Amino acid sequence: MKPLTEILEIATKQGASDIFIIAGQPVTIKVCNNLMAIDDERLSPDQTASLIKEIYTLAHRPNEKLENHGDDDFSFAVAHLSRFRVSTYKQRGSLAAVIRIILFTLPDPEELGIPQDIIELANINKGMVLVTGPAGSGKSTTQACMIDYINTHEAKHIITLEDPIEHLHSHKKSIVSQREISIDSDTYISALRAALRQAPDVILLGEMRDYETINTALTAAETGHTLISTLHTLGAATTIDRIIDVFPAAQQHQVAVQLSLTLETVISQQLIPTVDHKLMPVFEVMTCTPAIRNMIRDNKIHQIDGMIAASADQHMRTMDASLLDAYKAGRITKETALMYATNPDMLKRKLR
Repeated sequence: MKPLTEILEIATKQGASDIFIIAGQPVTIKVCNNLMAIDDERLSPDQTASLIKEIYTLAHRPNEKLENHGDDDFSFAVAHLSRFRVSTYKQRGSLAAVIRIILFTLPDPEELGIPQDIIELANINKGMVLVTGPAGSGKSTTQACMIDYINTHEAKHIITLEDPIEHLHSHKKSIVSQREISIDSDTYISALRAALRQAPDVILLGEMRDYETINTALTAAETGHTLISTLHTLGAATTIDRIIDVFPAAQQHQVAVQLSLTLETVISQQLIPTVDHKLMPVFEVMTCTPAIRNMIRDNKIHQIDGMIAASADQHMRTMDASLLDAYKAGRITKETALMYATNPDMLKRKLR
């Protein structure tokens, strides 16, 4: 069995996004959505426990949360190598871990294929910007690019609340306070409430997880702050429905009105394989025009997709339009476009 530091070095040099340490399976890395074993040795439960002990030693962190609750999330760095975000957990009586690799340098949106107009959507004075998509679709990376853009061009106080912290931001034009949940604050909700008393201009909320967090986030956006956060939803209409449905039925109309006033932009993204076996992001963008605000307030959310499709001249785009553009540019195959489409039948007609 290779020592942990060697595994981390191999994965980083191979350009992997994740490392999987699970009993009964060799140590496996994910490179461009493909799983590759780094050797043939299947790990025993004792070996996974030993590797996970090494992770906690490198992170200078006690493993009580893993032992007592069955899972733990944290991050650590290895000098001259990379930062790593770790999720350790118990499965079938043994210990396992998934390690996400995060480079020390902030992501370059141009290299990653994130258009500049997406990054600039964070350049607002107040309101809510939501970055949505399935797990592993690059939401945190897009958020990091947005925070770096504000930090580079604006003199603001930016507070990031994350669990755990992924990308480290230095102070540029802005002052950046980065707080890690469970280390610097007990919960997202307590950190968010405290942030409102810390003279913030921009709050990055790692994830809108539950009723209380969403409720406080709406209040933060309503009181004149810029709030950037994520949800595990795909599509603007689904995202708006998810937020409203979190609340009790008696409050849902009031929340819809609140959301219609505070929401500025919903960006949905997916990472899709290209013809040269890499990954590229594709985006749906909804910006809140007066017509869309009326749809949110009047519970006509099912009409939003049609409005986005008809509003390409107002810096909006549908997911399927982005897929069509990528296909026309020769970046992806027809099969890939249809696999990731939100309306495959309609896209199939356009692809003909």
